[in-house]
Amino acid sequence: MLQMPSKAKAEEFVDDMFRFLFPVVSGVEQGYYASELALIRLQGKLQELFLPIRDQFDVGCVDVTERFFDALPDIHQRLLKDAQACFDGDPAAQYIEEVILTYPGFFAIFVYRLSHQLFKCEVPIVPRLFSEYAHSKTGIDIHPGASIGDHFCIDHGTGIVVGETCNIGDHVKLYQGVTLGALSVSKDLASVKRHPTIEDHVVIYSGTTILGGDTVIGEHSIIGGNVWLTESIEPHSTVYTKASVSVRQKEKKV
Repeated sequence: MLQMPSKAKAEEFVDDMFRFLFPVVSGVEQGYYASELALIRLQGKLQELFLPIRDQFDVGCVDVTERFFDALPDIHQRLLKDAQACFDGDPAAQYIEEVILTYPGFFAIFVYRLSHQLFKCEVPIVPRLFSEYAHSKTGIDIHPGASIGDHFCIDHGTGIVVGETCNIGDHVKLYQGVTLGALSVSKDLASVKRHPTIEDHVVIYSGTTILGGDTVIGEHSIIGGNVWLTESIEPHSTVYTKASVSVRQKEKKV
């Protein structure tokens, strides 16, 4: 039987990394030596997580760990841009620390950034353990293989699905219930681009479904709520559905 990494240890690593990168979560600011010690512990925990699958690596666990932690400063900077985008995009947010501490959308983005780095390193299983942990906590399902640019904002977020081969540009905002999915789930299409491309500065409102690897949503477009799209949209477009509302009044009794 194929050995699997520990789900509990994967979740523990994610939570520890969140507290390390964002001390506001724990409320304790660490000094230099405490931070160095925490970093060493995190490196050890990641290598321990890799142990059951070390034989499946093209390179050694130590090499992958080093690549991951070398990328951590860049991941942190990108996450700060994401937090700023969430803050700027939500009138209800009063502090950027509030976004980091309480917004499920930001937590889902944080986990995506970690899992995507491991996905790029061709680490098996672990990226999905990370993403499914975020899914279970937030209701937001972002595949580690998706490519997502800077200043990514998720507002509310519950029910969002972003597929493996989805490409998302910079300054994109998604609301709850958005699905960026595939037209077909055939297994023989696993290596084909199946999910849509969302270009820069696009806003997609709640309940919208966009499907297909050839579907491109042009930059600076706005996609309204409850839209179903399987074809490309030109840049600077606005797409919406017309709702028809009828109110039937009861006849008054004489």
